[in-house]
Amino acid sequence: MEKFIVSARKYRPQTFDTVVGQSHITTTLKNAIKSQHLAHAFLFCGPRGVGKTTCARILAKTINCLHATPEGEACNECTSCVSFNEGSSLNIHELDAASNNSVEDIRTLVEQVRFAPQAGKYKVYIIDEVHMLSSSAFNAFLKTLEEPPSYAIFILATTEKHKILPTILSRCQIFDFKRITNNDTVEHLQEICVKEEVNAEKPALQIIAQKSEGCMRDALSIMDKIVSFTGGVLNYQNTLEHLNILDAEYYFKILGAMQAQDLGTVLSLYDDIDKKGFEGDLVLNGYAEFIRNLLVCKDEKVAHLLTVVESFKDKYIESAKSVSASYLISALNILNEAELQFKAARNKRLHVELTLIKLTYLQQAISLAAEDADPAKKKLVDQARPVAFKNIPGIQSVKKEKPAAAKETAVPVQPAKQSEPVQAPAASAPTIRTTMPATTMVAPPPAATTATVSAKLPKLNSLNKIRAEVAHQNTGKVVYSAIDLSEESLRVCWEDYTQLLRDEKSSAASPFTLAERRIIDHETFEVWVTDNVQKQFVEHERRRLSEYIQGRFHNRQIKYSVHLDPNAVSAVSDVVVPPTTKEQYIAIVEQYPLVNELRERLNLGLDY
Repeated sequence: MEKFIVSARKYRPQTFDTVVGQSHITTTLKNAIKSQHLAHAFLFCGPRGVGKTTCARILAKTINCLHATPEGEACNECTSCVSFNEGSSLNIHELDAASNNSVEDIRTLVEQVRFAPQAGKYKVYIIDEVHMLSSSAFNAFLKTLEEPPSYAIFILATTEKHKILPTILSRCQIFDFKRITNNDTVEHLQEICVKEEVNAEKPALQIIAQKSEGCMRDALSIMDKIVSFTGGVLNYQNTLEHLNILDAEYYFKILGAMQAQDLGTVLSLYDDIDKKGFEGDLVLNGYAEFIRNLLVCKDEKVAHLLTVVESFKDKYIESAKSVSASYLISALNILNEAELQFKAARNKRLHVELTLIKLTYLQQAISLAAEDADPAKKKLVDQARPVAFKNIPGIQSVKKEKPAAAKETAVPVQPAKQSEPVQAPAASAPTIRTTMPATTMVAPPPAATTATVSAKLPKLNSLNKIRAEVAHQNTGKVVYSAIDLSEESLRVCWEDYTQLLRDEKSSAASPFTLAERRIIDHETFEVWVTDNVQKQFVEHERRRLSEYIQGRFHNRQIKYSVHLDPNAVSAVSDVVVPPTTKEQYIAIVEQYPLVNELRERLNLGLDY
C-alpha cells in the first residue's frame, strides 16, 4: 500500500511559476536572480499558509542551481536541485525558531556560518517563525545578520512582523505576502482535483475557498478531509455538512417569511435549524453575513465585494431589490447586538428567537417611524412659510408702553432689503445728537424716548419687521462722547474703585492705595507698584478694573499696563518671619533649663 501524502505537501510548488497568488514577490525574486542583485537577508512576512516558507525554499534552490533557466527558474535536473528535492542538500539549513529560540541556538548557527559551502555558490539559512526568538537571541544575531560572509544568505519568515525588533527589520529586505483570493484558490483546487481524479463541483470548491480565508494550506487540508469522507466525490451538500455551514436557502426562506411578517414560519425554520445541531451564535453570524451580502448587492459600485457561490449571485441580487436599505442596516445593528450579548444570555435559544421576532416586525416599525416623519416633511414642502423667530422680550415690552410723547414721534425707517424705503410722518419731538469721536459709549435710552411706532408701519415679514423696530429703538438712544484721561479724573476714578474694594473687604484695597499712576496718552496709562505682591493683586483685578474705567470714561479703548518699580522701597519695611522648630526649642530651653534635663533623662531625640 502506497503511503498517503497530504495535498499540501504533495503539491507544494517547486518553482516560482507554480506559486499561487504571489506574483508580485516571485517576479521580484526572479529578476533579482537574473541580474545578480541578491540581498544578504530577506524577511518574508504575511498570513499563514500563503507560501512564505515555500518561496524561501524555491529561492534557496534556485540561487544554487547549476543550470538556471533564462527566466530565473531552477532546472530541477542538476545535482544541486536533485539533492535539494531529496532533502539531502548541505547548503540549505532550516531552523524552527519556535523550538530553537535561545541564545545558544543562535550561537550555534553563527558558528556554522563561518564555514564556506563545499559545493554550490551559497549557504542559505531559513529561519521560520523568527518572531519567536528571544530578545537576547535577536541581539546575538544582529552582527552576523548585518555583515555576513559573501556566501551566506538569510531568509527569515514570520506571521507577526510587529514582534520583530526594528534593528532586525532594518537589516533585511522585506517582502509582504498577501492573502490568496478565492478565485485563485478555486482554480488551484480544480487543477489538483483533475490530477487526483476527484469529481468536484465548483460551488463546493468556492465554499472551501471562503472557509479557508485566503490560506491555501487550509483549503487543501479541508479538501482532503471532505474527499476522504465522501470517497472521492466533492459536492455542495456534503461540503456544507462537513464544514458545519448552514445552507443559504434557509436564510432566503427566513427573509421571505420576515417580509410577510409570518412569525410562525420564522420560528419553525429556526427549530429545523436547531434540530440539525447548529448553535445559535452560528445562526446569528450566518444571517448577519447574509444581510451584509444583500446590502452589498444594493449598490453596483460595491457589487464586487459579494463573496458567495456563483449559483446564488442572481438570487441575492433579485432578493436585494425587494428589501429596503434601511431595513438591512437596522437588521445588521440588531444582529450585531445579539451576537455580542449571546454569551451572556442564559437561555440561548430564547435569545435567538427574540432576535428573530424583532427582525420579523422590524419593517412595520420602520414604516410607522416613516409615517410619523412624513406629515412634517410634507408640511414644509407643500406650504412654504417664513421661519418663525423667537419673540425678543425687549421689543415686546416696548410695544406695550405707548406714552403720549412717543405717539407723536416718528423716525424715518429703512428696512433691510426693501425695494422702496418706507417713510413715516415727520417727527415733532427733538432728537438728541452729539458729535462722537472714533470711540464712543452708548447709554441706555429712557423709557419715554424708546416707544415704537410699529402700528403706523406697513406690514413686513418677520425679520424685516424686527430690524425696523430695532432701528427705531436705536435712533432715540442718548449718546455720550468719550472723556480723555487726565491726572485728576483718573485719580478720582481710581479712589472710587479702591473704596469699592474696601467695601467688599478685599485684600487688594491696600495695594491699590499704594499704587502710582502715570498717564501716557488720552487712552493709555501705567500702574507702578513697589513689589510683586502688589503687582499680583492689581493683575488679579484687571478685567473688572478695565470695565469700570472704560465705563466711567465712556471709552472702550482705554487700556493700562502694570509695572514693577525696581528703585522703589517697599511699604512694608519689617517682615516678621515665624521661628523654626529648632529656634522655638532653644528659646524654651533658655527659659526653662529643666526641659533639657528631662529630655536627657528620658533619652528623647530631637526632630527638627
